Amino acid sequence: MNDSVQKTDTDKSSKHKNARLAFSCLAFFTGMLCLAYASVPLYNLFCKVTGYGGTTQRSEIASQTILDKTINVRFDSNIGDSALGWKFKPLQREVTIKIGEQKQIAYSAENTLSVPTTGTATFNVTPQAAGAYFNKMECFCFTETTLQPGESMEMPVVFFIDPEIVNAVETKNIGTITLSYTFYEVDEPAQISAVSAGKNQSVETLAPTEKPSTKTPKLGDEESDIAGNRG
Repeated sequence: MNDSVQKTDTDKSSKHKNARLAFSCLAFFTGMLCLAYASVPLYNLFCKVTGYGGTTQRSEIASQTILDKTINVRFDSNIGDSALGWKFKPLQREVTIKIGEQKQIAYSAENTLSVPTTGTATFNVTPQAAGAYFNKMECFCFTETTLQPGESMEMPVVFFIDPEIVNAVETKNIGTITLSYTFYEVDEPAQISAVSAGKNQSVETLAPTEKPSTKTPKLGDEESDIAGNRG
């Protein structure tokens, strides 16, 4: 009898341990899955704040300080998706500017296809350490760009180099920065999606139109109406 009770207690203890182990594994798996989803936006935020990976900064205010020291800025262009069908290049390959000076350059893009296409641009700078000091005030990369068949467009970029670049140990000796853009095709442009959503909503809210009756009255009905009128 005691052996049976002891065996039952042992079985219950084993089941509890297995249940705790299964729950722990499930919690660990769920946590890792959540971390994987969160890691991408967190990494992008980290890059934007620190300039890590050559990510440039966005600024609405120009630098108040302009140094006598100059720096060379080169411009690179790439097409990351051949389906886009664009020719894309900088109008200037290189400029020399004072650090802190606001500068405007431009890229050109041409749609060689017979259909409209929409693209979006990714960007980075090299050396990567310079990304935290490369400030863009205006850029085509902030929004999507749509080109009609055969259409060409000049797209400006307004930027400056933060004077703090000369104070950082890892960037103070940098003499040349390369700004690189890569265009990719957008499958469903944001503006088209918004218009489509609006159209769908409008269609759904329209009241059904009543059609005129095409029913032919029966002979009995006509006789009843005539009799009623005579009465």
